[in-house]
Amino acid sequence: MAGPLRPGAALRGVGEGFTFLRTQPVLLMTFVVDVIAMLFAWPQAVFPELAEGRYAGSPNAYGWLFAGISIGALLMGLTSGWVSRVDRQGAVVLAAIVVWGVAIVGFGLAPSLWLAVLFLAVAGAGDMVSAVLRSSMLQTAAPDEMRGRMQGVFIVVVAGGPRLGDLRAGAMASAAGVGVAMVSGGVVVVVAMVVVALLVPSFLHFRASRSGG
Repeated sequence: MAGPLRPGAALRGVGEGFTFLRTQPVLLMTFVVDVIAMLFAWPQAVFPELAEGRYAGSPNAYGWLFAGISIGALLMGLTSGWVSRVDRQGAVVLAAIVVWGVAIVGFGLAPSLWLAVLFLAVAGAGDMVSAVLRSSMLQTAAPDEMRGRMQGVFIVVVAGGPRLGDLRAGAMASAAGVGVAMVSGGVVVVVAMVVVALLVPSFLHFRASRSGG
């Protein structure tokens, strides 16, 4: 039985994964679009300010805000059978992340707690669709010998993206306010997805049926 993977070998594997991605635009974009979504529109850092400020009169505002994205992701997960039948995976990923960005704009403007939670749930549903399809694209388009390395890159991106998003959201909210931080971030995400669609058409037109997997 093989022993545990040593840290040095694990780091080399992740490094090899990043090197491989530079030659694979479709696979690279599965990570880039997620980093953009998390960096510019991850909302968790502003929850305490909203719970103690804008929604201070609402019961358990802090808990509801933290639950919002998970509620949407759970509901989408329970009804996600259709996702496995999506052929135009690249286009649907971009659309799902646009939904995430628009929902975060709505969250940033929401005057009531319940409307904010609704927008967060919509964002969570969009993120779930994106995550499922990006994972499918990764498994389909990556050659067998690179899938382990791609998984290493995936872990780095999933762990690091939201934390960078917390940093951005917190810094911008402190400087310009929560609304500006969230609305501007959501707008950036939407615009960025349009740019990706225009500049990387191979990602936009990626089809599971033509991937050769």
